[in-house]
Amino acid sequence: MSALVVLIGPMASGKTKIGKRIARELGAKRLDTDSMFVADHGPIAAFFDTSGEKEFRRLEAEYVAEALTQDAVVSLGGGAVLSSDTQRLLEGEHVVSLHVSEESVISRLTGGKRPLLAQGIESWTRIYAERRPIYERLANRTYDTSTNDLDGIAHDIAAWIASGYTAHQKVES
Repeated sequence: MSALVVLIGPMASGKTKIGKRIARELGAKRLDTDSMFVADHGPIAAFFDTSGEKEFRRLEAEYVAEALTQDAVVSLGGGAVLSSDTQRLLEGEHVVSLHVSEESVISRLTGGKRPLLAQGIESWTRIYAERRPIYERLANRTYDTSTNDLDGIAHDIAAWIASGYTAHQKVES
């Protein structure tokens, strides 16, 4: 068994919100690997402080591997794709990459729950630039959530899943 669809992309691109909408539309289970981690280990920022990013990434890869065995809509944390093991697992999945502009993400990055963003939007921009080629390589479909309607994006993805993934080629919207 594998995931119905896997959502990847940078922090604050809408993976959780769109994942919820897709799951609701399909009547499917939804898994968010960051939420899975938090349920077992507490806040990610606190874990980073006590155990470091390397240990977080190791455990994160385990949560991703588990989530991908479920018949569910799966949202991954922004950095989950850094693991070569995760990249290999995603090669056999239906992967949607969500992108967002720097201008649009500024209003979404409120609060202190994202440990890699201590320096603000400059950190986000740098991290996104480093990871974007991985997101693009792994994705079957790509959507820009900067100004596009999240409900419309979720509906399009749900329709793709419901169609039996008849269009497995790269699609950008």
